[in-house]
This record gives sequence, structure tokens and C-alpha cells, in this order.
Amino acid sequence: MGNNISRKDFIRKLGSTVAGGSLLSAVGFPSVLLPHKEEALGVALLGLGNYAGGQLAPGLQQTKHCELRGIVTGTPSKIPKWQEQYSIPDKNVYTYETMDELANNDDIDVVYVVTPPGLHAKYSIAAAEAGKHVWCEKPMAMNVEECQSIIDATNRNGVELMIGYRLQHEPNTQTIMEWAAEEPYGPIQNLETGAGYSGSHGPDSWRRDAELGGGALYDMGVYPINAARYSTGMEPVAVRGRQWSERNIYDEVDEFTEFELQFPGGVIAKGETSFGKSMNYLRIDCRDGGYKLEPFQSYSGVQGETSDGKTLPPHSRDQQARQMDDDALAIMKGREPIVPGEEGLKDIRIVRAIMESSEKDRAWIEL
Repeated sequence: MGNNISRKDFIRKLGSTVAGGSLLSAVGFPSVLLPHKEEALGVALLGLGNYAGGQLAPGLQQTKHCELRGIVTGTPSKIPKWQEQYSIPDKNVYTYETMDELANNDDIDVVYVVTPPGLHAKYSIAAAEAGKHVWCEKPMAMNVEECQSIIDATNRNGVELMIGYRLQHEPNTQTIMEWAAEEPYGPIQNLETGAGYSGSHGPDSWRRDAELGGGALYDMGVYPINAARYSTGMEPVAVRGRQWSERNIYDEVDEFTEFELQFPGGVIAKGETSFGKSMNYLRIDCRDGGYKLEPFQSYSGVQGETSDGKTLPPHSRDQQARQMDDDALAIMKGREPIVPGEEGLKDIRIVRAIMESSEKDRAWIEL
């Protein structure tokens, strides 16, 4: 790529071709968009909260195919510590207001959006408009329209979009996904799954703010929703649910949510999530037995067993590192991502249907 055309302009020019897949299949991302970064992609973390600082940044120190090179933050006081700890130069530090300048920085290939869910669409679109690939943390956005707007922006700008469902990169979870197709214990009949914790959040926490995507369903409920889908290999045809709160600190959002998903063939998935009850299980009942993962969504120690005594022992590698390496390789080699944007959209459609059902006294909502 010649020096007389910027990276952003080049990506925009080729956007429709890349999004359509013809260019990817012909030459791949490394030789076209990332000619000088075939071994490692530069990642900028956008939003420097607990997950970025406690999981993603440490995970990036263990990756082989991507590395932490930049930050985007709205809190200036955080910048010195991050720069010192991760050797981030001044030129790779951005605020939310200066994101458009990312277009001129070839150190950064990917922006990982780690803000509260209510801000995912805004900053994912801004990253795509700057010509950067987008990794968006779960839940993808607040509603289907926002999810689609992110997908449209990445397609329009010829960049890739992946959603941060780390569990779909985890080996035991991938085994469960394979069994959905292979049916080693016969066809799946029903399943139960739950993800939640017993705790509370302070008055400034986004998890208490409806506009920012607070509540147990958005925060933790996407785990059992996604698990029900990948465990069956099917998409639900109807859903119903109930949401409520028992503590007045959650007056804007749900503290508890229960739901049922109806799949083709009469398979029912029962799910629950909570800020007031600890739970972490995925149990699948089949015609000739069954299997489970418990815990199924922890940052480490995901493990399980089958009805005939087989064990699925935990894997030691950092989940976030595995996820980000898989996503980097998908970009570099022009592969289909494990968790594309459409996967996040499907879960948000279910989230919104559960909310609608709760408002309608647990009526079944067709999907």
C-alpha cells in the first residue's frame, strides 16, 4: 500500500468488497489491510473499568497474535498508571472526543469497546468510522436496532466485528457445542441454566442505571441465553419471562429475571439470572442421558461431567487471551469469526422479548 493513501481511506475504498468477502477470500486481511503487522495486531482498550483492567489488559500480556498498544478513556486520572504499567506512548492515548484521530494511527488495528452496554453502539460505530476493527463486549447493545447499526457501520467501513463471548472460545464449552450436533446422548430434550451472583452495587454503578444497560438480565442474563442457544444448536421460536426486584436500590432495573425459551421440536430451556442469588450452571437433559458444566461461565475453572461418568476437566489458559487470539487470527487470516455481530444481535432480540413478556404478565412472545 503506497504512502499517498491513508489507511482509513484505503479501508473505506475497499469496504464493500471486504464486507462481501470476495477480497478476504482472495488475499486475506494481512496482505491488504495490515501489511506490516502479520504477527500481532495492535489493540486499544476503550473504557478502562474493572473488566478492562482486571481481565483484558492482563490477558493481552498472554496473547500471541495481538498486543495492548493504546487506550481510550474519559477519565484522565487513569492515564498515567496505564501508560506506566503497559508502556503506552502518548500518541496512542485517546479520549472519547478524539477517537476520529485513530484513523491516522497505524499502531492500532482493533478497538475493544468495554464501556457500559448503553454506550456500546456509540463507540463501536465511532471505532468503525475510524477504520478500526471492532471487538465489542457483551451484551452487544441495548436493542436490536443498535446492534444492527454496529453491524452496518463495520460493513460500511470494511472492518471486522466480533462480540466478547469468551465462553464460545473455551474448550469445554466448544465440546458442548459439538455435542449439540453429534447427539452422543441422544436428542436434547430440555436444559436448565443460570448465571448470577449475590451482591450489591453502589449508587454510581451503571448496573443500577437502566439507560446504561443495568440490571441482571443485561449484565448476567446473556450468559444463560447464549448458553441455551449454543447448547442446543438451535434458535428459539418463543420466549416468556418474569423480572422483579426485592431491594429498592434496583428500582430502575431488574434484580432477578427468570425465563423460558421454546425451541423447535418442543425443547424448553429454563434460565435464571440475579444480583441477589449466586448461580453458575448449565445442565442438558437428553433422551439417553445428559451432561453439565458447573461452573459454566467463570473466568477460570469451567468444568463438567456426563451421565456416564466422563469428566470435562478445567483448562488453565486465560479465557480472555484465548478469545482475543482467536479473534486476531480471524482478522489476519480472513476467517469467519467464532462470534460475529449477528450472534450478539440474536441474544439482544431475546433479551428484549423477555422484557416484553414480563410487562405482559409472562405472555409468550414469538420470535
